[in-house]
Order: sequence, then C-alpha cells, then structure tokens
Amino acid sequence: MNIWQEFRAFAVRGNVVDLAVGVIVGGAFGKIVDSLVGDVVMPIVAWLIGGKLDFSNLFIILGDAPEHIPRNLDALRKAGVPLFAYGNFLTITLNFIILAFIIFQMVKIINRIKLQDEAKTIAEPSPTPEDIQLLREIRDSLKK
Repeated sequence: MNIWQEFRAFAVRGNVVDLAVGVIVGGAFGKIVDSLVGDVVMPIVAWLIGGKLDFSNLFIILGDAPEHIPRNLDALRKAGVPLFAYGNFLTITLNFIILAFIIFQMVKIINRIKLQDEAKTIAEPSPTPEDIQLLREIRDSLKK
C-alpha cells in the first residue's frame, strides 16, 4: 500500500471526519461565546458596577512611557512600553468559564437523554426473533 492509499484510508475514517466536524462547529461556537461575553455579559457587568467597562483596555504601565503617547493600550504597545495588560486575560478567562459551563450543561442534558433511552430499552424487552420462537415451539411439542 503506498502512502496516498494509507493517507486516504486514514482521512476517510469516521473518527477523523467527526473530529473535523467538531473542530469546525467548535470554532463557530467559540464566536458565539465571544459575542455572548462581549455583547451581553460585559455590558451587564459594566452596568452593575456603574460605568463603562472595557476589560480589554485594563493595563498597568511597567516602565516609563513618553509623555506624547496617548495612554491607551494600542498606542503604548506600538511605542514598545512594557505593560501588564490583564484586561484581555480577564475577558478570555470569562469566555472560557462561560464556554465550560455551557458545555457542561450540554453534556449533562445529553447524558440524561442517554439514560432515558437506556431505561426505555431495558424496560421494553425486544421481541423474540421468529426462528427462536419456532425452535421453542418445537422444543415444547417434543416435551409432550
């Protein structure tokens, strides 16, 4: 088997395709969570603490910054001023917590559905196949 045949056999396996679909859906889901945090959660947090809040612009200047440079994150970074930019980290951490909670809830719901399906399967005995039923009837008639 040459390398291309091996690669094709690997690439079309169900697990690889499932993984690819999962990565694509996960990327789209990540965008939804980013929007949820940036457009829904953060404005509510800002409103609750009584002001306009943008975590991405929270930073501490660690070195000397020239006076002529505006005191915003982008300008200071472009000027090469050492910064402790913790705001973006807070936003990403909040994204992760929300994403982890949503995934936890989804797994919890899926597990509950699986348990219900398993309970139905156990509660409902499957019908006896016809050939086994016939063999039982023959066995019972021979016993008489």
